[in-house]
Amino acid sequence: MEHARQEIELVIFDCDGTLVDSERIAVQVDSRLVTGLGWHLTPADVAERFVGHSRQYMREQIEEHLGRALPDDWERPFSREYWALIDAELKPVPGVREVIEGLAVPFCVASNGSHEKMTHSLTVAGLLPLFAGRMFSADDVGVPKPDPALYLHAAQMMDVRPEACAVVDDSVFGVEAARRAGMRTFGFAGSVTPAARLEGPRTIVFNDMAQLPRLLASRPW
Repeated sequence: MEHARQEIELVIFDCDGTLVDSERIAVQVDSRLVTGLGWHLTPADVAERFVGHSRQYMREQIEEHLGRALPDDWERPFSREYWALIDAELKPVPGVREVIEGLAVPFCVASNGSHEKMTHSLTVAGLLPLFAGRMFSADDVGVPKPDPALYLHAAQMMDVRPEACAVVDDSVFGVEAARRAGMRTFGFAGSVTPAARLEGPRTIVFNDMAQLPRLLASRPW
């Protein structure tokens, strides 16, 4: 006898690369930063190695590769250039506002970025009012994705069981965290991570945000 399919009761969005098209800016700036430090990485290299990871992880990898410690202000050039470009160029991911406004179930955002970073990015992109009071950061749980703790925390705070949650994330580490949390996973390949790297069990990969409502309604599990 076929078991009843679990309805989706909460959609959890990642922020960078999923709600706002910031990853394209970040990998360009990071490529210049890391190359300037002495490790030549293209934007594609940066996307493969670091998108979805914490800045501390990135620092540790750079230090290991270079064989030396970085100064405390190693990110200053990145921060200055990154935020200038965010303020000048950041846009919502195409179609995401329409998707969110059309959702018939609750939704929230859960990011490895800090609350300050999320607030700034969502404000510039004009999306902040949609997520007021429903923003969760890895800082809240003390560990970043791919640990599932952040997504489990978001579900708990929104009073929804993990198995009734759907996660939309554009990074390898984000989709891994969602799978480990026991949530249905939608890998968004419209940012900088190739679709093939997002594929996996209980995961639907798509590249156009306008497809998401139909995919959520399909309930393939």
